[in-house]
Amino acid sequence: MIRRAFLLTSIIGSLLAGPALARCEDHVPQPKPQNASRDIVGADLDTIIDRGYIEIAAYEDFPPWSYEEDGKIKGVDIEIGRLIAADLGVEPRFKLVTAGENLDADLRNWIWKGPLIGGSVANVMLHIPYDSDYACRVEQVVFTGQYHVEEVAIAYRKDAYPEDLPVPAYFRFDTVAVENDSIADFYLTSFPGGQLAANVRRYPTAAGAMQALADGETKAAMGPLAQLEFGLTEELGVHTPPLPGFAAGNWTSGVAVHFAYRGLSYAVDDAIVAAIQDGRMQAIFDSYGLTFRPPELR
Repeated sequence: MIRRAFLLTSIIGSLLAGPALARCEDHVPQPKPQNASRDIVGADLDTIIDRGYIEIAAYEDFPPWSYEEDGKIKGVDIEIGRLIAADLGVEPRFKLVTAGENLDADLRNWIWKGPLIGGSVANVMLHIPYDSDYACRVEQVVFTGQYHVEEVAIAYRKDAYPEDLPVPAYFRFDTVAVENDSIADFYLTSFPGGQLAANVRRYPTAAGAMQALADGETKAAMGPLAQLEFGLTEELGVHTPPLPGFAAGNWTSGVAVHFAYRGLSYAVDDAIVAAIQDGRMQAIFDSYGLTFRPPELR
């Protein structure tokens, strides 16, 4: 999705630019604005428990993470939301939301302020890519509950690569499918000298790119590992090769909570850490046929 690509490219830029600084060392604290029409946005942990439900925002049309199928909401993030709610002893209520222009807009709309037209904030938002410098800048949000390390991978047709598995340099000659305006798209088209651009085939979604690969329209597809794994067939394989010049080939996904509700953020983090430690998180990924890569526990 486009907004994830914008954040990840900004992370790459921060890794490449300037000398290393201690976390938040160069950041000047800013005002934490709220809606002018009300002083309270969201709900604290006690309110959530008293009323018996928690509102959870997740991205729509984002398999295998969050999507609708036959009228039912499904996905890894949805199961993680249910896990959080169960740990708190409340009912989960999901909002499947459209990705905005960038991550700032998503957090503003669904965590700390609310959309300009229709809808309201959620108590937590899932699948938020974590970056330390970004977390310093967006003070209205607590970034917590890190639950999975995502990485960029390459899926391929087994009959096209029976021995040597494809790496980016192969795409000077072979076609590769990507989600349009995704981090894989940006990486391949900016490869030194533009050598690969002519063989990049763009599709509206990662699922569409994988379908094109399965249909034989391309020899490979590139994108986040979980999205590629979800589209695998018997004829396809996937691997995570070295990516030359890629400063941020992996990143951690977690949860966003309004900055005023630290108690809720701690409870969410505790629920996720417990699920990682006791195997429930692994079981969720296994049920969708995905590789689980846990972050380092605090």
